Amino acid sequence: MQAQRPGVWALLNKWLSARRARAERLARLEAENERSRAEPQAADEGPTEQHQGDDNLLRSISDVAWRVLLIGVVAGLLVYVLVYLSVVTLPVILAVFLTALLMPIANGLRRKGLGRGLSTTIALLVGLIVFGGVISLIVTPAIQGFGPLVDSVTSAITELQDIRLPFVDPALFTDMIDDAWAQIQSMITENQDQLLSGAWTATSAVISVLVGIVLIIALTVYFVHSGDQLMDWLVTLLPARSRPGMRHAGDVAYGVMGRYVRGVAAVGFFDAVGIGIALVIFLDINLAIPLIVLTFVGAFLPIIGAFLTGLLAALVAFVTEGWVVALIIVGAVLLVQQLESNVFAPRIYGASLDLPSPVVLIGISVGAVVGGIPGMFLSTPVVAVLAALLRNRPPSSGDDSGGGDADVAEVKADTVVVRADQGTGQDASGGATAVDPPEQK
Repeated sequence: MQAQRPGVWALLNKWLSARRARAERLARLEAENERSRAEPQAADEGPTEQHQGDDNLLRSISDVAWRVLLIGVVAGLLVYVLVYLSVVTLPVILAVFLTALLMPIANGLRRKGLGRGLSTTIALLVGLIVFGGVISLIVTPAIQGFGPLVDSVTSAITELQDIRLPFVDPALFTDMIDDAWAQIQSMITENQDQLLSGAWTATSAVISVLVGIVLIIALTVYFVHSGDQLMDWLVTLLPARSRPGMRHAGDVAYGVMGRYVRGVAAVGFFDAVGIGIALVIFLDINLAIPLIVLTFVGAFLPIIGAFLTGLLAALVAFVTEGWVVALIIVGAVLLVQQLESNVFAPRIYGASLDLPSPVVLIGISVGAVVGGIPGMFLSTPVVAVLAALLRNRPPSSGDDSGGGDADVAEVKADTVVVRADQGTGQDASGGATAVDPPEQK
């Protein structure tokens, strides 16, 4: 028995050594497999990150592209519909513009305790006084001065033909001026012929204008007095789960529209005063007043309006006063435009109306093609509203935070803040009102 014991221990040690060798061999194979799997990943890591960066860039470009395309298509369709139904839509749009100007006055009076009727009456009286003052002090003299202004522009076009530019064939330059002026005159003649051919419809046109004015006044009074109740009624026409989103979209759209109208009016007033000072100093007053009015109106056509009114002022100054005064007027226009673009307008419009210049120009071009002159003036507010709705999407059901806090926060100053006449503590859309019902004791 003692002779067999070393053999047993040797067999046991051999078996244990084989087990350890097998385990080490398996561990080495597993480590080699892991290294072989890791090496291709390490080799492809650089290209993968580069591909991911390229994919992110392409995705960002595609997102921006489809949004710009969507805004342009929808804006064109909206402008086309608005112009096609202009007999109805133009009075409604003008009433909304006037409401945006008068609503801050009415809301301020209501916050001081005045009722809807009295605050609406005072706001409308203030608007009528301001409108009457503008008509009597500015518009009437401007209309009287448009005749000399047209004569000055005609003289400017004639004198441009006599300018000798270096490196330009005088005959070619004269032909270009003649062709451009001939096209302008033919366009004016065609419009005059259309007016004369349609003279028999003058009575109906006057009636349409009068009906439009009455409709604008009536809608403005109603919007200032009960615009929030109209919105509540429209919201009730939708399913319950869609009402918060509709109210959010309406608040954003109305807030952007109100700030746009007030902002454009303020910017136009700034441009008219700044440029008007130089015009009154260096030009005849009968020519300066029409140019000031055109400068104010040109503010409602962003970028293009400022360029056209500045060019017109420079031409009139060149004809009436010479090169020196024309250069001074150009310098004044450039100075005022720079102050307006970089200092004044950003503070007035805010970030929600910060539209890139190419978007504005494309919108105006689409509006001009689709709707002519009315389309040009309507395109920018339509694009601003669409951009705000895309940037501040309505919240989903059960989420009242939304993405439009920057826009909705400023809407509170444009809407009637109290809806206490619903006694249930909920508005027509099914959401909680700003005024909670008293607790029952």
